[in-house]
Amino acid sequence: MTYINDEIIEKVKESIDIVNIISDYIHLKRSGSNYIGLCPFHNEKTPSFTVSDTKQIFHCFGCGEGGDAVSFIMKMENLDFPDAIKFLADKLGIEIEVTSKIDSNYKDEKAKTYEINKEAARFFYYNLVNNTAPLEYLRKRSISSKVIRQFGLGYSLDSWDSLYKYLKSKNYTNEEIEKTGLIGKKSGNNGYYDKFRNRIIFPIIDTKSRIIGFGGRVLDKSMPKYLNSPDTLVFNKGNHLYGLNLVNKYSDRKRILLVEGYMDVISLFNNGINYCVASLGTALTEKQSKLIKRYGDEVYICYDSDQAGIKATLRAIDIMLKLDMNPKIISLPEGMDPDDFIKAKGIFEFEKLFINAYNHVDFKVRILKNKYNIDILEEKIKFTTKVANIIKELKSPIEQDGYIDKISKETGISRDAIEREIKGNNTIKKKSTFANNAFFSKENIKPIKSILPSAHLKAEIELVKLMIKEKDFFDYISNKLDINNFSSVECKFVYEQLNIIYKDIENIDEEVLFNKILEIPNLDMNTINLIFENNSKYKATDISKIIDDLIKTVILNNLLNKRKEMLTKIEELEKKTRSAIEDNALKKLCLDLIAINNEINLNN
Repeated sequence: MTYINDEIIEKVKESIDIVNIISDYIHLKRSGSNYIGLCPFHNEKTPSFTVSDTKQIFHCFGCGEGGDAVSFIMKMENLDFPDAIKFLADKLGIEIEVTSKIDSNYKDEKAKTYEINKEAARFFYYNLVNNTAPLEYLRKRSISSKVIRQFGLGYSLDSWDSLYKYLKSKNYTNEEIEKTGLIGKKSGNNGYYDKFRNRIIFPIIDTKSRIIGFGGRVLDKSMPKYLNSPDTLVFNKGNHLYGLNLVNKYSDRKRILLVEGYMDVISLFNNGINYCVASLGTALTEKQSKLIKRYGDEVYICYDSDQAGIKATLRAIDIMLKLDMNPKIISLPEGMDPDDFIKAKGIFEFEKLFINAYNHVDFKVRILKNKYNIDILEEKIKFTTKVANIIKELKSPIEQDGYIDKISKETGISRDAIEREIKGNNTIKKKSTFANNAFFSKENIKPIKSILPSAHLKAEIELVKLMIKEKDFFDYISNKLDINNFSSVECKFVYEQLNIIYKDIENIDEEVLFNKILEIPNLDMNTINLIFENNSKYKATDISKIIDDLIKTVILNNLLNKRKEMLTKIEELEKKTRSAIEDNALKKLCLDLIAINNEINLNN
C-alpha cells in the first residue's frame, strides 16, 4: 500500500483553492458569497451545484454529492485518496515522497509529543485550581469557571523544575520532554529547567482537539509579558490560530473575528462571542489567513487602537487582500482592547461596532486623515497622493470611481487630477457619441448640467444600457433587480418601458424608445444622455462578472440607504424618554440593523 506523510497531506489541503480546482472541470459563476454551476455528476439544465470559497467545500442540491476538493478529484478522476493527493500536489507544485511503509519512528515521536503536552496541560490545570493568585487574576477579568475549563487554562508554578519533575515521574525521558519545548537545558548541560514559570497557561489546541503547544502570561509586570512554545514536531506558530478549535466546535461560521491575543479571545468567548481567533505571538501569516477564510463567511479585524495595533491591522489587511478576502475593521476607542470595551460598554454596544465597521479602503483613508492635516496645501497633496495609491489597487472600476468622487469632495482637488494620478497622464476623456446617433433629433435634446453621476447611479445607467442592448441581458438583470431597486427616475422609466417592449419583441428600436422617453416631462437629460451613449466598452469575456458587479453596486446602495434610515430612527428613539413599546421598537431596530449590516457585508 502507498503511504503519504500526514504533513504533506495537510500541506496539500491547506494550499488548495477549491474554486480553482473545480473551475478546471465546470464553469462556475459567483452567486453571493458562493459559486454555482451545472453539476458534473448528474445531468441538469438549472445550476444546483454550489461551491463555498470560504468553507472550501462543494454540494449539489440536485443529486446530493458533496465534500472537499480531494473528494471532488477522487470522484472526477476515479482515483483513491493517496492518488488524489498526488494529483493535487502535482497541480500545486508540491513535492511529495511516497513510501511503501510508514515512518514509524516519526509517527511515534509525534504521538509522544501530543501525549506529553496533554499531561503537561493536566498539571497546569491542577496548579491553577489549587492556587489563589492565578484564580484571582482570572476572576478579576470576569472569566468564569466554565470558560476556564473550555479553554483548559492552567498555571505554571513559580518554580524552576516543577513541571520537569512531574513529567519525569510519568516516565518520560529527558529527550522526549525537551522535544515538546516545555523545558530547556541549563548552561553547561547541568540539568533542565521549566520554560514556563509563574504564568497563566493557555494550551493551544488544534481542530482535532490535540494540544500542540502553550502560551503563557505573567501575573505581574515582569517581561516578557507573553511567552510561547517554540516550533516543534507538532507546532508551528505561523500555521495555527488560537481559539480555532472552539470556532470549529461552536460557531456557525457566518463571522470570524481576528483579535490580538489569548485574553481577547477568552474574554469575548466569556461574553458569548464564539467566533474569535488570535495569531500566536507573530504577525498574521498567509497560512493563518487561509484558515480564517475557511472558517468565516465575513471576516473582521479588531486589534488594539495603538500604533502597534494599527500597523498590525494594515499588514493583516494586505495579506488578506492577496487571498481575495474582504476584511472589515472594527475600530475601538483609543486605549481600549475588546475586553476593556465590553466591560465599559457591554456586549450590546460591542455588537453595534460590527454595524459601523470600516471596509479596508475607508480604514486606510481614515489612518491617513489622522496623519495629514488637509487644511494645509502641502499635506493635502501628500494625503491625496497616498489615497490615490490605495484607490489604484482596487479591481472594480466602479469602486475606483466612487472613491475618486468621495476624495475629490473631501479635499477640493478635481476629479480629473485624482484620476490622472491613479491612471497616469495618458488618461483621455472619451467624447460622447450621443450626438453622432443620427436618429436622435437635436431639437429634442434640452440643455444639460455637467454633473458627474455617483457610483451607484453609474451602475444603474450601465445596467440599463446593457438591457437595451440585448434581451438576454435584460432577462438576467430583471431576475436580480426589480424597478424599485433603481433610485434614478430616468432608469426606472427605461426599465419599465423595456419590460413592456420585451414581452412582444426580441430587439429594441432605440429611436422609438428614446422618443417615448422624451414624452415624460422634467427628466434629467444628463442621465438620458449617458443612457443612450453608444459607447460599448466591455469585452464579451468579462461581461458576466461586470454585470454581477454592477448589480451588487445597486443592491449595496439600496441596503446603505435602508441602514441610513434605520440609524436615523435609532438616534431619534435614543434621544427621547421611551415607553416600554418604544424600547421594544428600539431593540427590534437594532436587531434589524445588525441583519442589514450582514447583508451589506455579503454584498460589499
